[in-house]
Amino acid sequence: MFIKKFEDDAIAILPICIIAVSFGSIFIRLSNAHPISIAFHRLLFSTLILSLFIPKYAPEIKNISKKRWLALLSTGLLLSIHFAAWVSSLSYTSVASSVVLVTAHPLVVAWISHWYLGEKTSKKAYLAIILALVGIIIMTSSNYRISEAALFGDILAIIGMLGVAGYIIRGREIRREMSVIPYAFLVYLFTTIFLGLFSIGFSTTFRIYPRREYILFILMAIIPHTLGHTLYNWALKYIKARIVSVSLLGEPVGASILAFFILNEVPPFLTLVGAAITLSAIYLCSKYK
Repeated sequence: MFIKKFEDDAIAILPICIIAVSFGSIFIRLSNAHPISIAFHRLLFSTLILSLFIPKYAPEIKNISKKRWLALLSTGLLLSIHFAAWVSSLSYTSVASSVVLVTAHPLVVAWISHWYLGEKTSKKAYLAIILALVGIIIMTSSNYRISEAALFGDILAIIGMLGVAGYIIRGREIRREMSVIPYAFLVYLFTTIFLGLFSIGFSTTFRIYPRREYILFILMAIIPHTLGHTLYNWALKYIKARIVSVSLLGEPVGASILAFFILNEVPPFLTLVGAAITLSAIYLCSKYK
């Protein structure tokens, strides 16, 4: 009975998660920092925020096994690969191609979680996932372009997609036996370290930025990451990995809505149609077991 209640609560907070993570794109648009630097500082400040709550969980962290430490390390690596590859892909291919490829992760998550986690996915759920991806394709259809570098960018986007798929599946597995605060703190910490290593080739990452940039970094850490991603990580203990994965497709939809109100960007008609399809599909996927 209690598990069912938590499952219902987890599904109920997904709209909050979608709204929170959608602010990420807005803050990135407002920032003048290098994308890799943005990812690094976003994770850095998220880690610092969660560190305030860690003393309470010190006993649990002390009892983490060597196997679990390796699992947390690999999860942080997967998340850092996602950020680094996806952000880098935007320099080579169109935003549309990058978004479509990187958001294909629900199909991968549904397939892998079926045999790795024992979470069966019904045919109706697969159809809902495909419908959500169709919505994303329609949303971004006006932004395609072909260039010589596009293939490399598309490959990077696919790598980013595999990284986030692995991050979600690993999170579902670890969160079954670990509290969300120490889990999120350690994964974010490892992700920050890996992004720091990836950033060595970019001198802009470790420079001193104007105060405005640090305000944006902190806002990214608080809203889309600490609130959005950490709530997703909390939900991973109670609902299937594919449901969390599909709900992440709501980010470009939410970002388009926020861009209208905050940045005065009027979305094209096809974006509105695709957004409606994607949101409907996310709802259906949460209903189909």
